Amino acid sequence: MSRIGKAPVAVPAGVTVSVGSDNVVTVKGPKGELKQPIDRDIKVEVKDGQIIVTRPTDQIRHRALHGLSRALVSNLVKGVTDGYTKKLELIGVGFKAANTGNVLDLALGYSHNIIFEIPKELKVATEQLKGQNPTITLEGTDRQLIGAVAAKIRSLRKPEPYKGKGVRYQGEVVRKKAGKAAGK
Repeated sequence: MSRIGKAPVAVPAGVTVSVGSDNVVTVKGPKGELKQPIDRDIKVEVKDGQIIVTRPTDQIRHRALHGLSRALVSNLVKGVTDGYTKKLELIGVGFKAANTGNVLDLALGYSHNIIFEIPKELKVATEQLKGQNPTITLEGTDRQLIGAVAAKIRSLRKPEPYKGKGVRYQGEVVRKKAGKAAGK
């Protein structure tokens, strides 16, 4: 039995969970509504303020989907109650970030600024404090969407291993390499 899969998901007050006939889990809460299709073999039930995810057999495929499905449902519940945030730092001389609404304007050392449109489901905020690196904060209810958008922004200028310049997640550690002068 999957340790993650057999743990029930607690449903907090103010959150309603429904499972459709096509095995789509819909979660409504104070921050919005999220839907997640679950594999047809996995059974999702709402009992006594808890969501219980069960699998029909011990096949490898079912065991793999069991924990995944429970984690996806748990992410939905946490998203509509607390929400998710992800912070990115811009490290490099002249790197800047500004936003107007959901349009992000990034200066990342290229000959032109990069205009990046954030999906309407997310909120974006930029901050530039004197003596600190510019930061981009993404907020929203959908964990998968926040992760995908943050990864896309990071891919515009990945941290390079020699000087550490680039876009990185806050708290991310980049291993530095010695340059060619250190080899002599």
